[in-house]
Parts: sequence; structure tokens; C-alpha cells
Amino acid sequence: MSAPVASRVDARARVFGVLAETGAASRADLARRTQLAASTVSAVVTELQTAGLVTEPAAGGDPRPPGAMGRPPVLVAMHRNAGVAIGLDFGKRHVRVVVSDLAHGILAERHDELDADLPAAAAIAHAAGLVDEVLAEADADQDDVVGVGMGLPGPVHGPTGELGDSTILPGWVGVRAAEAMSDALGRAVEVENDANLGALSEWMWGAGRGAENMAYLKVATGIGAGLIIRARPYTGTSGTAGEIGHTVIDPSGPNCRCGNRGCLETVAGSAAILAALRGTFAADVTIADAIACAVDGHTGCARAIAAAGTAIGTAVATLCNLFNPERIVVGGDLAAAGPLLIEPLRDAMRRGAVRSAAEDVTVVEGTLGERAEVLGAVALVLRRGAELLHRSDAVAARRA
Repeated sequence: MSAPVASRVDARARVFGVLAETGAASRADLARRTQLAASTVSAVVTELQTAGLVTEPAAGGDPRPPGAMGRPPVLVAMHRNAGVAIGLDFGKRHVRVVVSDLAHGILAERHDELDADLPAAAAIAHAAGLVDEVLAEADADQDDVVGVGMGLPGPVHGPTGELGDSTILPGWVGVRAAEAMSDALGRAVEVENDANLGALSEWMWGAGRGAENMAYLKVATGIGAGLIIRARPYTGTSGTAGEIGHTVIDPSGPNCRCGNRGCLETVAGSAAILAALRGTFAADVTIADAIACAVDGHTGCARAIAAAGTAIGTAVATLCNLFNPERIVVGGDLAAAGPLLIEPLRDAMRRGAVRSAAEDVTVVEGTLGERAEVLGAVALVLRRGAELLHRSDAVAARRA
């Protein structure tokens, strides 16, 4: 008797996990993705509907390719009763918080500016207050939360959630970020490097969709890469894979916060671009100002951004030779420069990569903009399958 029960439990978790990742799917898609029999999928969906975990949303267009014959399939999606997910993203000078339902709908979000050197404890307390605000706006409470994901700029040691000393957030060095945020919210928090989260969100919802092997470049104050290999995020042994910003470009270059000299970040990050423009603009000029001027035709700004693109492309060429991705998605603050950054990047990559690797890859601008990392934090929760189902069961039972 125990084997059939275990089989149904497994089937339930697999169907739920696919729905959490896809947002909505037909029963045929669920059978294909879970590799379960159509009859099993139908029975599981009925069971999940009875439990108040899934629903058939109102028709919102035909999800099939243009010209498909016959009636569109009936889609199944997560019910609001399945709970909500929280995403947090910390940057050098900001924190962003969103609350999402499990059908991938953003219910509320907040974005606040922070002091650049704010201690971790103060930043965490501020973020916890924003979590309360977004939950209230979404008409949800702490008991509805099935998971919390958080992004930080720098290498995050996987086993401890501790930020490495090459982070751009000096007030967080040595802090066990997952533990500290968990204490503030009263629930478990999963922490990941922000570039890895950008890769996850662009792969699930943005410019990386459909790619088996891709890299996401977050180009801002810091420069990092998030990797997707064989349709799965890759973070390395302890979470430091993708630290492309600390590739040495010029051994005699400026000192880097990681302890080396001439790292990519020191010659192509936002601070380096603004330093190149010092004397041309006021001291309080921002990278957004510089990009706007470049787009408007300011030669000096355009040249500084192009030089950054060339340096990044040189490092990306090595990434292509080692990793051989099919797509590179460029995000972060500097991605707003569009072709002014991406064309020099692409040209330098083609010059530096072996021909086959250069021909295999396309370089595109991300589509999720400044929300990529916080949406990736939500995606971190949505990919937790059986664990997520267990928590959603409890939420649905309480709301019934």
C-alpha cells in the first residue's frame, strides 16, 4: 500500500513544482514536463483544485504559436490561496522588495534609496519594514508567505549565506545575511548573489527564455555574471562562480576592493566611467546622467561607455571560450546605454573569442531592467517544488 501513496505524493509535488515555475500550463504541458501519464496529471490537478491550490484562470489569449488549429487549451495556474512569495534585492544604494502570488503576478513592490555605506543591521531593519508594507498592500500577512528570496551584490557563500569580502557593500562583510534577515522576518530566507538572480529571472521570463546555456551580465557599480548551464543555474562549489568583475584586465591598473589590481570592475564599472568624466561634469553626476548625455550625443560620455563595453567584451571573450554559451544577456544600470555599450562589447568579444564560440553566441540587452534581480529572488522561491507545496498546503488549509 505504501508505494502507490508515495507515487501520488511524488506526482503531486511534480505537478505543483512545474506550475510554480511556469505560472500557468495546460494539462498536456504538465504531462510533458513532469513525464507523468495524462490521466495521472488530470487526477492530480483535480486534487489540487479541491485543496484550493490551483485554478483555471480566465482566458487571456491563446498561448500557442500563431496559426495553431483547434481550440486553445485550458490552462491551470496557482490559486491565490496557495500563498505568496517575497523577493528582496539590495544594491550599493538601494533596496527593492516585491510580493508575488505563485502564478507569477506581482501584487505590490517598494523601492527605496539607501546610504551607500549603511550597516547591514540598519539595511535589514529597513527592508523588514518594506516587507510589512508590501504585504499590507497585497492584502496578505506573514502567515501567507511560503518563501523569501534575497539578492546581494557579491559572492555569497552558499552553506552560510555569508557575503564575501569582495562585495560592494562593506557594511555586510562577514554578516551571515540569510540568518540575519531570517531573524528580522521570523522565517527562513534564501540568499543568492544578485547576478545569479538576474540570470534566473531573465531565463524564466526575459531575454534568456529558451536558452539552455546562457550568461547574464550585471553591469553596474560592480560587474558580475550569473550562469545557466543545461537549463539549470550554476553557482560553483560555494557560490562564487561568475565573478567576472574580478578578472584582471590591466595588472598595473587601479587597486580593486578584492585586493588585486586592474580588475574589470576598476576599468568598466560605473565608478570607473564617472572617474573618466571627472572635470567634465559636476561631482554629483550619476551614471544615469552620463548615459542620458551619451544617448543625446555627448561624445565624451559615449566614448567612456564604449571603452567600458570594450573592456567587458574582452573578459566575456574568455567566458565564451570556457563556457560556450548560446546567449549573453546584459543587465544592470549600464544596460540602459543599449547599443552604446553592447556594440563595443560584442565587437571585443568577437575579436577575443575563438571563432566557433563567437559564432555560437548572441549578445542581447535584458528585458526586465532594474527589476531583474528582485524578480530572480522571487524565482528562487518558486523553484522549490516539494518544499513549496508543503508550505502552500498549510496556507490553503488556513484560508479555507
